[in-house]
Amino acid sequence: MPEVSFEFFPAKTDEKAASLLRVAQRLTAYEPRFMSVTYGAGGSSRDRTLETLRQMSDRVSTPLAGHLTCVNASRGEVDDVARAYWDIGVKHIVALRGDAPVAKGAPATPYVPHPEGYSYAADLVAGLKKIAPFEISVAAYPETHPEAESAQSDIDHLKEKFDAGADRAITQFFFDPENFLRFRDRAVKAGITKPIVPGILPIGRASQAWRFAKMCGASVPEELKSLFDGVDELAPIRSRLSAVVTDRICQRLKAEGVDHFHFYTLNQSAPTSTLCTLLGRERSHALVENAA
Repeated sequence: MPEVSFEFFPAKTDEKAASLLRVAQRLTAYEPRFMSVTYGAGGSSRDRTLETLRQMSDRVSTPLAGHLTCVNASRGEVDDVARAYWDIGVKHIVALRGDAPVAKGAPATPYVPHPEGYSYAADLVAGLKKIAPFEISVAAYPETHPEAESAQSDIDHLKEKFDAGADRAITQFFFDPENFLRFRDRAVKAGITKPIVPGILPIGRASQAWRFAKMCGASVPEELKSLFDGVDELAPIRSRLSAVVTDRICQRLKAEGVDHFHFYTLNQSAPTSTLCTLLGRERSHALVENAA
C-alpha cells in the first residue's frame, strides 16, 4: 500500500483557518507520511504559515513540514524562520528557491537572488543542514522548470539539491503519467537514487486546474481538456470525472513502482479522501473518532 502526504496553504481568515484544521483532522485518518504548509511568494505568508503549523501541531499527530524559500530575504532572516519551525516542533522543511512575488495582472518577473541571501535551493538545503538535522524535501519538475536552460540542466540542479543533503524531491503536478516516468528514468540515469515523489493535483474546476498548469508550465493533454469541457458547473459529474481521471494517473504510477503520492489538497478533504481510498489507504477508525 503506497504512502501518502498532503499539502495545504495557509488560510487568510479565521473562518477558513478553522475549516483547514477540520480538513487536516479528517485527512489524518489516512495516516499520511507528513502534511506540509506552503509559504507565499517572497515569504508573504510567513506568519500565517507559522500560525497554521502551530495550530495543526495541537490538533493532529501527523508529522508536519513547513515550506521555506530564498526569495527577498537574507540568510539570517531565512535561518530565523527555520529555527522558528524547529522550536514549534516542525523538523521537516520543503526547501525551495521560490518565485518573485507578482502583482495581480502584472507579468512575471525573473528571479533575482537576494544579495545577502541563499541564491538557490541547493544553497538553502546546505544552510538548513547547518542549523539543525532537518528532514528536507525539494522540488522537481517532470516537464522541466520554465526557467531552466535545458531538461538536462534541470536534472543537474536537482542532483545538486540531493548532493547538498535533500532527502526526497516532490514534483510539480502533471496530467500525463508518462511525463513523470520519463523524468524519473532521466534522474536515475544521472545518478539520483533518493525518492522522487509525484505531486498529484485532484482536478476540481477544470478552468482553475488549467490556469494553475499554465502558471507552472505543466501541459494539459487535449483529450483531457475535451473530457472536462462544459462540466465545471455540473458538480456531481465533475467530481466523479475528476476521481476517475486522477485515479487513472495514480494507478499507472503505482503499477510502475511508485510507492508515495503527494496530494495538493487545495484545503479540501473530499477529493483527496476519494483518491486515498482508491489507492487502498484504509482510514484509521481511532483517528476518525478523535477528529470528530
